[in-house]
Amino acid sequence: MKDIKAVTADNICSLRSAAGMTQAELAGILNYSDKAISKWERGESLPDVTVLKQIAQVFGVSLDYLTSEHGGEEMPAGTGGRWMSRNHLIITGLSIIGVWFIATLVFVCGYAAGKNLWIAFPTAVPVSLIVLLVLNTLWGKLRYDLYIISALIWTVLGVLYLSLLKYNFWLVFAIGIPLQLAAILSFTFKRTK
Repeated sequence: MKDIKAVTADNICSLRSAAGMTQAELAGILNYSDKAISKWERGESLPDVTVLKQIAQVFGVSLDYLTSEHGGEEMPAGTGGRWMSRNHLIITGLSIIGVWFIATLVFVCGYAAGKNLWIAFPTAVPVSLIVLLVLNTLWGKLRYDLYIISALIWTVLGVLYLSLLKYNFWLVFAIGIPLQLAAILSFTFKRTK
């Protein structure tokens, strides 16, 4: 019987391979370095329990499955990750469609009440980006978060500008420069363990 480090190492490696993921992609999802993933897969070290739980969630298996010997058993259904990725895309798409449905509903109800609430549509853009950011943080590749946050900064400022259009307050976009720099700098930190 193998020790738990070796068993967990084999399971992480086989689950990652079955999902068609590189070590760098798994590292990005877990917010670790690919060197840490490599150490885990070689059995040189063992991730802590919270990280093991994250890994189990990424591959759709139980913590018990991840730390137990399987001796030639087939992997559980859905471990491949491809169907999960497809479902995540569908859920993300439906969530964003829901945001735009609400924006349309606000516009139509406002129109019926005699008000022109056209701002509901530009406002739906940053709200969609917030939904995308949350779901990408849960399921996607964290390297895309910087792009989503950057788009969020500038679309929020754009909506603010459109809201204050009668004042021609274009200087509101100057706020975006330090925010963008802060976002870029915050993504230069690496978590290594």
